[in-house]
Amino acid sequence: MPARSKAQQMAAGAALAAKRGEIPKSALKGASRSMLESMSERQLAEFAGTKRKGKPEHAAKS
Repeated sequence: MPARSKAQQMAAGAALAAKRGEIPKSALKGASRSMLESMSERQLAEFAGTKRKGKPEHAAKS
């Protein structure tokens, strides 16, 4: 499933970096912290690898 916004993609990238040990988990907050706990590394990589072109800054609440 691709990211729906730039913010979601960036949060997934931060969570992925923490999961890989590149940044400390304590540096995460908000959506990236919950993504770290609830998603696998593969899912995070898929979200973080989404193309940004045409994505809104923030996803509309549904």
